[in-house]
Amino acid sequence: MDFQISAQQREMVASVRSLAQSEFKPNAMRWMDGTFPWENMKKLADLGVLGMSVPEEYGGLGLPILDTALILEEIAKVDYVTAMAVLGEAGVQTRVIARYAPASIRERILPQVVSGDCILAVCMTEPHAGTDVANYRTNTRIVGDRVILKGTKTLISRAPEAGMFVVFTRVDGKPGREGIGCVLLEAGTPGFSVTGTYHTMGGENLHEIQFDDCELPLENLVIREDGFRKLLTAFNTQRCLNPSISLGLAEGAFDEAVNYVRERTIFNKPISDFQGIRWKLADMFKDIEAGRGLLYRACLTANPFPDPFMAAAAKIFCNEMSLRVTTEAVQVHGGFGFTDEFPVSRFYRGARYGSIGGGASETLRDLIGKKIVGEFDVVDGIMGLGMF
Repeated sequence: MDFQISAQQREMVASVRSLAQSEFKPNAMRWMDGTFPWENMKKLADLGVLGMSVPEEYGGLGLPILDTALILEEIAKVDYVTAMAVLGEAGVQTRVIARYAPASIRERILPQVVSGDCILAVCMTEPHAGTDVANYRTNTRIVGDRVILKGTKTLISRAPEAGMFVVFTRVDGKPGREGIGCVLLEAGTPGFSVTGTYHTMGGENLHEIQFDDCELPLENLVIREDGFRKLLTAFNTQRCLNPSISLGLAEGAFDEAVNYVRERTIFNKPISDFQGIRWKLADMFKDIEAGRGLLYRACLTANPFPDPFMAAAAKIFCNEMSLRVTTEAVQVHGGFGFTDEFPVSRFYRGARYGSIGGGASETLRDLIGKKIVGEFDVVDGIMGLGMF
């Protein structure tokens, strides 16, 4: 087993790190009021980063999931809001378009994702149903060579900025999981409106969207059958990219904590001289490295999507690890950690999102538990679960 990233990956990470540290870090507070970081996105587009999940034939980089996770981790070390904006271009919505959309849509939209001219949004959660996909009420009717989309989605990122929406919907009212499909809708379509805004503790805004009999070409119904399985398969990517942001937030908070304990003095000596502080740093370090190992390993199972159980385990651990590390970073800073003048308060607030979005920790624990109960062999043990 090789636990080193390649020279090419190191070069790529170094380029993103240089930009993030020099230009994103000093201005991170600018985006905490819900303003979309267009300025940062343009700079990342110039680096090619926004095309990392776009196939090469459409001008993208077509990077493996591990490379994408490395980039998101680096951005999240300094700016949660920008990292979440980039996740929208690298996550499930781009991969759904690249894998399932007809050539005419791929050729028109994906180059705009690479250039930063088209922001994407994925629409899953409904006011009464988040994880409970089988009870979605948003519905798409097929009428000849057209489809009619009607319903409501909520807690949607980037809705005012997005140029295209990847909407998971019921098809022709078919009940249960078997009735789930996916339709693509462009901003400005008659009947589409953003009807509500929620400002989050992490800094970004989330929105409610209304589809009032939006009429679309039949080709925009990109997933018509077996949509639930395809949704979950694509969504496993999100369960590696979401925790990469959690990992980055933990690392950013750890960096701030180390710098602070070296400089802060009490009783005429730096607080790094106190054993209790050093032990906190040691625990933060081991947690980060355990999360890194689990996440990177989950990313490497992708073919083209990650193993669902490894991705679930990595997401749970990194989400919860990030909360522990950012909490301790605030504690190390004392009262200053509770103020906006010190970055650790931003890292803490951003970390709280991880275990909610992209699959709640409770849901993922149940997913893993079912596999263990159903497939665990007392002779082969954990090795027999096929994750190694």
